Amino acid sequence: MPSFDTPVPVGAFALILVAFAVKQLGADFLLQSSWMAQGKERASAWLAPLCAHTSLHGLGTLLIALMVAPALWWLALADFAIHSVIDRGKALVGQRTHFPTTDARFWWLIGVDQFLHQVTHIGLALVLAAA
Repeated sequence: MPSFDTPVPVGAFALILVAFAVKQLGADFLLQSSWMAQGKERASAWLAPLCAHTSLHGLGTLLIALMVAPALWWLALADFAIHSVIDRGKALVGQRTHFPTTDARFWWLIGVDQFLHQVTHIGLALVLAAA
């Protein structure tokens, strides 16, 4: 784990962060099926679609970790868990609020979700770049 006084190679950090951005695009938008996207938002029977979706994220993180620092493979499990909590939290807020897509608060919720994922990726990239 990097400390605040340990320099992190900026080039490596930037490259790893781009890899996480590509992973986010792929897992959240290109590879996520309707079953995953709609199923993880349900009030019941949401666990399987959520886990299928967040497994894509875990797999992406595993591939990045194996290329950069194979001993940190376990970051994939951390990403799986964190992504699951963020997405389930978004679903619960959505179920309670029922914001239509015409309401700006709906898009704020989507934005906060994506922000939290990017902050997670910054942390993961720091750990990997410092390895």
